[in-house]
Amino acid sequence: MSYSLRSDPGRAPDTAPRALKYSLLAAFGLILGSLPPRAAASPPAAQVRSVHTFPPLWDEPKDYEQVLHQQMHEVAARIRRGPFKASWHSLEGYHVPRWFRNAKFGIFIHWGVFSVPAFQNEWYSRDMYVKGSLAYDYQRAVYGPQSKSGYRNFIADFTMAKFNPKAWAALFRRAGARYVVPVAEHCDGFAEYKSKFTLWDAVRMGPKQDLVGELEKAVHAEGMRFGVSSHRAEHWWWYHPGTKYDADVNNPRYAGLYGPAEPMHLPGDHSRGEPDPNQLQDWLPPSKAFLQDWLARSTELVDEYHPDFLYFDWWINQPAFAPYLKRMTAYYYDVAAARHQGVVLTYKLQAFPPGTAVLDIERGKLDTLRLRPWESDTSVSLDSWGYVRHDKYRSARSLLTDLIDIVSKNGDMLLNIGPRANGTIPGKVRRILLAMGAWLRVNGQAIYGTRPWVLYGEGPTHSPKGRDNGQRYTAQDFRFTHKHGVVYALGMVRPRDGKALIETLYRATPYLPGPITQVRLLGDPRPIRWQQTADGLAVRLPLTASGMPYALKILARPTAGHSVH
Repeated sequence: MSYSLRSDPGRAPDTAPRALKYSLLAAFGLILGSLPPRAAASPPAAQVRSVHTFPPLWDEPKDYEQVLHQQMHEVAARIRRGPFKASWHSLEGYHVPRWFRNAKFGIFIHWGVFSVPAFQNEWYSRDMYVKGSLAYDYQRAVYGPQSKSGYRNFIADFTMAKFNPKAWAALFRRAGARYVVPVAEHCDGFAEYKSKFTLWDAVRMGPKQDLVGELEKAVHAEGMRFGVSSHRAEHWWWYHPGTKYDADVNNPRYAGLYGPAEPMHLPGDHSRGEPDPNQLQDWLPPSKAFLQDWLARSTELVDEYHPDFLYFDWWINQPAFAPYLKRMTAYYYDVAAARHQGVVLTYKLQAFPPGTAVLDIERGKLDTLRLRPWESDTSVSLDSWGYVRHDKYRSARSLLTDLIDIVSKNGDMLLNIGPRANGTIPGKVRRILLAMGAWLRVNGQAIYGTRPWVLYGEGPTHSPKGRDNGQRYTAQDFRFTHKHGVVYALGMVRPRDGKALIETLYRATPYLPGPITQVRLLGDPRPIRWQQTADGLAVRLPLTASGMPYALKILARPTAGHSVH
């Protein structure tokens, strides 16, 4: 398959003997299954220059310097005209839009070339070049040495031939999502949209489609908000392991994909492995040219897709990004203001001062209620964000209890899925999404449009701060939300004997305006027995075999002299 007027040198033959492949895979404890056919992507022509230099020295696109200059000029001009300036003080004028505070639940999509090998996780593009890693050995055993069969060779097999954006959007809507956020560019350097700043994108190679653009139209047609994520920052050091031996990463011909391939470590740091992820000043800072390219690509996404939601991965915390983050954020907010569009930009760790954007916690939650809106992003998969063979998945019940816990603490949940390279969504993932949607159709009034109550919940189970993959709750665990004078108590586990006691809602509780007058179980028209006692609100629930959480709608009558603390 050709992507330019230049000829393809051809892929390396799969030289490893079949017996060796299977013996190695057996040693890994893996089942190979059927592998996709191999084909090579046609790269730009070779240049006798270093691959490890930025700005691009591979002369692609030919007008790169011109379009970069134009983009930087437009960014500066927009910020001069707009209400937001490139300073943290100015960006403190940002307000989280009402749509996001009401939405509560979105879908994240990790799709890309990494779904072709579908091995271990979406970091395969980097790990396959890391000597001693399982991915490195797998690549050599199945596809051949990295000098002849590299990550670029997977691009032609990333076809998305069965991609149906309308069906995807309809599924996400049925799942109860209110917004959808696909990855626009992962750390691997392959853009899922048409970019002015690279030829290595999904319009020119692989599926030859603007995957982001097509999904955007379908999502909007279903009445949902649309966003994009960028993981471009990590590309600075992504492919560096492949520079240490004979690998295709070293060929300037492929610099458009693999460059700059710089080390993670500072020159004087001779430690092995990744530097401390919480001490990002210890990482080799990216060059000014790379940062300009990052800003250009990020603002290009704003120009082309006007996303309601923009997600950046963790490495923007590297101190060198700070002045460019201010410009990027001011530009995004100024463009949105001109369009009267409420937008959300998320960050991790300490990349932004509080109040200038929305905090995101990856694969984790907060351990208490937060007054500022925030978000948790997690995945249906336990091992990966992108599609991999033989993956393990979380249950709909586990994800729903996460959603409830997050919403009770003033957060939203962005739930990730990983489609296959042919554009289909695995059946297990579909069933999880549909089960969540079925629950939300019954209990959604306790989730959508709600705000945190005075207390987020009660019970013995507390969320660890930071990363986790779900918790085991008990029948004594409840979470609270409220809306329009109604308090919702969401039970994390349905009691087997039907008896529930919510201690916070005892007869003299200071947290209600008066005595409780009505308790209803959402999804069940039958009245239930309840009593507000000195020990709490005692409820008798209908017996059921359902293992899903449940929601109680609670009304209280205001009385004179009774105030909510």
